Amino acid sequence: FQHSYSLLRGYCLSTFAMLAWLLSLHLCYASVLWLALRVLGSGLCICAAFLLGYVAFRGSCHYCGVEGEMVPAEDKPGTDHDNLVEGMYLGELRDMLKKYLQDEKIESTVSRTTHPSGSSEGTALAAEILETFKDLHMDHTWTDSHYATLQFPSRIQRNSLWMVDSQGEVLEEIPLEDPDSYCAYSATGTATGGVVYVNYGRQQDFDWLQSSGVSVVGCVVVMRVGGGVSYAEKVLLAQKAGAGGALIYPDPADISQDPRRLGLNSYTAISEHVHLGSGDPFTPGFPSFNHTQFPPTQSSGLPVIPAQPISANVASKLLSQLTGPVCPRGWQGRLPYVRCVLGRGFTSADGRRIRMGVYNTMTPVLLNNIFSSLEGRIEPDQYIIMGAQRDAWGPGAVKAGVGTAILLELARTFSNMVQNGFYPRRSLLFVSWDAGDFGNVGATEWLEGYLSMLHLKAVAYFSLDQACVCVSLQDSRPYPFVNTPLDTSGRLQEVLGGRLGVVGRSLGELVGLMVLRLAHDHILPLRITTYSHTALQFSAQLNKHSAELQARGLSPQWVFSARGDYSRAAETLQEAILNSDVQDETMTRIYNTRMMRVEYYFLSQYVSVVETPFRHVLHGRGEHTLSALTEHLSLLTSDPRRFNEALFRRQLALFTWTLQGAANALSGDIWNIDNVF
Repeated sequence: FQHSYSLLRGYCLSTFAMLAWLLSLHLCYASVLWLALRVLGSGLCICAAFLLGYVAFRGSCHYCGVEGEMVPAEDKPGTDHDNLVEGMYLGELRDMLKKYLQDEKIESTVSRTTHPSGSSEGTALAAEILETFKDLHMDHTWTDSHYATLQFPSRIQRNSLWMVDSQGEVLEEIPLEDPDSYCAYSATGTATGGVVYVNYGRQQDFDWLQSSGVSVVGCVVVMRVGGGVSYAEKVLLAQKAGAGGALIYPDPADISQDPRRLGLNSYTAISEHVHLGSGDPFTPGFPSFNHTQFPPTQSSGLPVIPAQPISANVASKLLSQLTGPVCPRGWQGRLPYVRCVLGRGFTSADGRRIRMGVYNTMTPVLLNNIFSSLEGRIEPDQYIIMGAQRDAWGPGAVKAGVGTAILLELARTFSNMVQNGFYPRRSLLFVSWDAGDFGNVGATEWLEGYLSMLHLKAVAYFSLDQACVCVSLQDSRPYPFVNTPLDTSGRLQEVLGGRLGVVGRSLGELVGLMVLRLAHDHILPLRITTYSHTALQFSAQLNKHSAELQARGLSPQWVFSARGDYSRAAETLQEAILNSDVQDETMTRIYNTRMMRVEYYFLSQYVSVVETPFRHVLHGRGEHTLSALTEHLSLLTSDPRRFNEALFRRQLALFTWTLQGAANALSGDIWNIDNVF
């Protein structure tokens, strides 16, 4: 583990994780920053998640060390973190952390069942966690409550699937096999049409179908889980392509369904929400303290077509009867007895089609986020936050159990350390979030309620959710049971070879060591010059298209100027920090504040938080982002007819001023800002 920690110090930990996340948010999964450490020789891959410009993005992770993300500076001999911490050396604190962490408590907590949000069992679990925090003699323990709208399967009418004839008469009902599975925040109602197989439902998949003359308009599309695309993105892309409904299934090619190797069985579907965003979709951009006070509105990320997860068996029944063009190379899954064709008709000549019915119901639910904190002795208004969701649709051993267990064990460990001489410089917050399965609703609503203070107080956020999901054995088998009724502690123990407690303790130790560093150092250990390289790469792309841009009367000079300002400001601040007296509390506070503002200013100020939940220009999603601007720029050579000059001018201008704002924030005082062009 010492090796792991030494790797960590030289790599990344983007500590403004939460801040950008929330602020970029609405907290989407949009930009989630992952720290990936490979422990050499152990065959384990340990990943600790950090939120950066969050979101989430999305179900994928950005790995630390990727260009364009803030990373901590490397340690140098004799630097701040070798000094005493209120009478104790950092090395002594590391030993103390390892001494107090207990794998037995982690294992016993995971073994307990989690519960859905809004259930009586879920409320009881929240009360139990609150009492646990109180028993730890923390400085503060409290509950933060919100009223949010969640979607659940109807108790009156189950979601269904039928085969109908050309007149719409039902020929047969196709049993869903896993009737409790559903897509939260799906549109409700029925959709009837032919079936088209669209691979993973990615943008490139729909683009290929369109270029090949295969229309999905009015059809029910069938797509595979995975492909680096969340359910919400799949459904949105299907909706944009004109589909009438979406069915999502786990293919054996992506998720093991071999019972001899602890795989998912073929009759289980995987549930996931389909709101492209996070938080309560009926209070986008503001908190759900009591949404009777707000005008009626809803998130632009809510789908308008029904979506439903299905099992591999159901998918096989549908796809095995399809006719039409043969699938392109790479689209073939491993469903038994299925010849991969695109559809949209069936082999029978009676014009049969599919009808799907989704009858989920919206329900107002009281959410309770449980907080506990240890106050910092020098900078108590600077927060290092550790959080985990505690709710799950099924047993949720990985989805919520492991994260909750590590959270409680870290809280107990740090409380013991404080009682035995540890005095953190900054405050430590431990949070149990509600309604995480619905798109981080509890976390998002809290963040939206306190954004004005958090952007200068939240130093770092450590997400403990799904922490064993990133632990794999030597053969790199993925854990296939998340978001299913099979996500039990017994199966997780089997996957980990009976080492659940040991692995959980290792993950807790990794997070704890990082928290110690952040709670101790006078200067936040971030290398703020990393974004300069991202801006430089974009400048190089602009240079490649300089002739085309000039022909249209477009000049990239303002971007070059803003990039130069940011690079100079970052390098100047970095040099000032290296040459400063870290014992000068006033200067260290100024330096830390300037660094913490950077992520905030990379959140576009020119788009609506209601319409654009992922506002970070580097890690977000939308036309305001650098990735969208780069893709648009490439059209100058790949497809000039699709190049929209007016839109490009707007994108370029808004990105330039966002970059300039970040440069100004780093520069510090207004008289240090160079505004000469």
